[in-house]
Amino acid sequence: MTLPRSVAEVLSEHVVFEVESIDRMYLNVFQRRLQYGGGVSGFFVGHRGHKYASTALMDPMTKRFVADVHHFVEAHDLDLVHFAPGQRKDDIAARYLAAFTGTEGVLFVGRGQEKATVWRTQRRHNPVTGAPYAWLVRTTALVNHFYFYCVDADFGPFFLKFCTYFPYNARLCLNGNHWAQRQATKAGINFTALDNGFAAVDDLAALQTICDTLGPEHIDALLRKWLRRLPHPFTEEDAAAGYTYDLSILQAEFSLTQMLDRPISGRISFEQVIRDNLDAGRPDRVSLIFNRRIHHGRKRPTPGVFRTRVITDGVVPSLHVDYKNTKIKQYHKEGRALRTETTVNDTRDFDISRGLANLPALRQIGFTANRRLLDAQRISHNPIAGAEVLTALNNPVITPEGARIPALRFADPRVHALLQALLVHRLLPHGFTNRELRAHLAPLLGQPPEDITSGKMTYDLRRLRHHGLIERIPHTHRYHVTDTGLHQALFLTHAHNYLLRAGLAHITDPEPPQPAPLRTAARAYQRAIDNLARQARTA
Repeated sequence: MTLPRSVAEVLSEHVVFEVESIDRMYLNVFQRRLQYGGGVSGFFVGHRGHKYASTALMDPMTKRFVADVHHFVEAHDLDLVHFAPGQRKDDIAARYLAAFTGTEGVLFVGRGQEKATVWRTQRRHNPVTGAPYAWLVRTTALVNHFYFYCVDADFGPFFLKFCTYFPYNARLCLNGNHWAQRQATKAGINFTALDNGFAAVDDLAALQTICDTLGPEHIDALLRKWLRRLPHPFTEEDAAAGYTYDLSILQAEFSLTQMLDRPISGRISFEQVIRDNLDAGRPDRVSLIFNRRIHHGRKRPTPGVFRTRVITDGVVPSLHVDYKNTKIKQYHKEGRALRTETTVNDTRDFDISRGLANLPALRQIGFTANRRLLDAQRISHNPIAGAEVLTALNNPVITPEGARIPALRFADPRVHALLQALLVHRLLPHGFTNRELRAHLAPLLGQPPEDITSGKMTYDLRRLRHHGLIERIPHTHRYHVTDTGLHQALFLTHAHNYLLRAGLAHITDPEPPQPAPLRTAARAYQRAIDNLARQARTA
């Protein structure tokens, strides 16, 4: 069995089906009116009727909220898990989820300390009278957070994390692929799960339609539903006065899963893909993938580090492409599918606000980036195949009878004259003879035709034929140029004439007619080498 060596080959010959879906989403859950000082003052003074706003008024709310969480845990006979620093919370959740047998409910409640934005009271003084007064300021602190790990009938597993300090911001984490699995089950679509994806599906079109329908209204409904069930610090009177939680996008993943026809060796094939696409993070390639201009000027350069990273987690390699705060990750999922994921960590990278209503616009950006990366990989080629071709041309051919056919060496002037002559003879419908090739070869070598003997031409024809660049027309003494010969002769001739000779001229010409960037770079490199050598001798 021959393993595929490029993304182009995998996509064209080994993909059974593909599914696009919103994947993991991490959302801010916050009281919009409590994110600035005037709003906090309005909550305590205007809404709750206190004379002033102070952290002393926040402390009873915190204690009541913590007590409500403990009562909730006891009433529902739940485990309260204390998260240790560095502990993987997903591993703990997976164990509880494996033991869960219901359709909907709370798996457990976790508690851990994390940094959060909180309000503090700061004593200030009137610059005129010197009288002290309290002033609310935003700061960060290491405080307790409660994690509610739950299972929803529509969304499957998710968690809601509450900060225990005012203004009691929260985070909602869900997975769109789990939502699609639940909706497919409700619609009667038979499928085989691949973790949170699909290994097989009966009605692909119906499944893709389901994935396309996940929108802001579904996510907002999930939050409202569980806020009614779980304890949180705000009362019904607060909600009636307009103090309700809003949602914004902190992180959104958009995945394209392409199921392969057989469990080919994921590691071997994907390592070939990685070697073929290590330049995907270059600014020009990133600009192509995200359809965004990369500015290099001094005044307003595009922020961010543009790079390609290869990360190995255990034994599964993955390819990462970065653009500002946005990442694309590509890997083999369980050795059976090619997964491409675009993760938007800051919507402002694309001039879009974080509001949940902008999810459709982000969806378009994420899915387009996935496709553009694959398109860029489709047009890339396997460098191993190119190395084999170049090696074959530059090495002798040993025939089955043991005869040694000399090589067509890339830097040999006679070889390049032969390649240029082949480009002319490709146009002849009836091929060419020994004499006709000599007539075109002699001027390219700067020699009269009579100086090139018939024996020399036979030697050259034999080299070209055994390397596959020409074929003899049966029952004649004529030859024609093969497709392989045309492609290789065209590429090697252009590389020799317009790249190598021009580049070497830029480097070696002491007085070039115009500034040569290649010569400037070569001199800078030479100076760096010389400085390093001097430092080594000094040491």
